Amino acid sequence: MNAPQNPVDEAEARRRLAELQLDHSDLEVAILAIGQSPVPDMLVIGRLKRKKLALKDQIQRLKDQLTPDIIA
Repeated sequence: MNAPQNPVDEAEARRRLAELQLDHSDLEVAILAIGQSPVPDMLVIGRLKRKKLALKDQIQRLKDQLTPDIIA
């Protein structure tokens, strides 16, 4: 139902999905690095975690768009 209408839209959605997944992974690395510092900045970690969660939601929405609806 929400699937991209043509191959160009699907290719763009897949490119955007890969970009979001990379950003999500980068945030995970940043959160771990800040958490391992002698005095971790919990405010920054909280902001990064919220951003990471928002990216996860965007990733899931794109995956849902790319997955065709199958009526069982």
